[in-house]
Amino acid sequence: MCCSSVFSQSFISWTKFTDLFIIIIMNFLLETLQVLLMSLVYSLEAFVRFFIPPRKKNVTEEIVLLTGAGSGIGRLMALEFARLGARLVLWDINEDGNKETSRMIKETHGARAYTYTCDCSDREEVYRIANQVKREVGDITILINNAGIVTGKKFMESPDSLIEKSMEVNSLAHFWMYKAFLPAMIAANHGHLVSIASSAGLIGVNGLADYCASKFAAVGFAESMALELLAMGCDGVKTTIVCPFFINTGMFDGANTKWPRIMPILEPEYACRKIVDAVRREQVYVYMPRSIYIAIVLKNLLPTKMGVLLGEYLGAFNFMAKFKGHGKKSK
Repeated sequence: MCCSSVFSQSFISWTKFTDLFIIIIMNFLLETLQVLLMSLVYSLEAFVRFFIPPRKKNVTEEIVLLTGAGSGIGRLMALEFARLGARLVLWDINEDGNKETSRMIKETHGARAYTYTCDCSDREEVYRIANQVKREVGDITILINNAGIVTGKKFMESPDSLIEKSMEVNSLAHFWMYKAFLPAMIAANHGHLVSIASSAGLIGVNGLADYCASKFAAVGFAESMALELLAMGCDGVKTTIVCPFFINTGMFDGANTKWPRIMPILEPEYACRKIVDAVRREQVYVYMPRSIYIAIVLKNLLPTKMGVLLGEYLGAFNFMAKFKGHGKKSK
């Protein structure tokens, strides 16, 4: 009797084990099949989108906040969004430049732009001005983190204060802007977060150590937050991460390229059109020029020594050899 009971219990335990094993295997097979099928669907979708781009969304009456709006690419984006009927909120540490952008919007498009003088590296100032914006304008629906600075010095020659400021403006400021304006987007499940980063946030550049570090941080932060939003089920808040090569706005004055056909210095009007178009098409990644896509693939595939050799051939070691710049303002 005792042996029969032990045998029965052992048989039941073995049956439960085999049932559990079968369930695990079935779940694995079903999930794998689902991933393969969805991968096929998404690949076909991407192939079709290559020839037939998605329809551009309407940004009329969207409230667009641009940091670094007082000059350069920030000013051009502000003018373009105003042309499209968006309501503009302009932030810049340069009050005169910001007011000039507002004047140009009024003169060109007959629209009012709200201007605020703000140092985006100052967390408390960001929160204070953000509350003022919410009271005076409303909830931001498109946030464009564009403000940026560059020291353009070798790391060991860079003052500690400038290194800290690079990190504060180019990356930490994005944290405070998200903290200030993202909650309303999540509540409405509607909005768009745009990070104007850099190709230097994808590949290290000689002479730009602190700048690269800050832009790598900006890219990583934007990617992580996009995933966090998806995990929350907040699929109405979109993300666009922009990684351009040098833009001819004065910020990287003197920076050069050995092969302008392959890696051209970008004209600001071209960059502006590409960025605004990407936002309207809800494109996640924007690399300019297209050769950046190839560079990223080669960086991850080639042996390190071959990558260095290719970098030397393309002149990557000397991009900043004649850098002058203007030391501040947005890209």
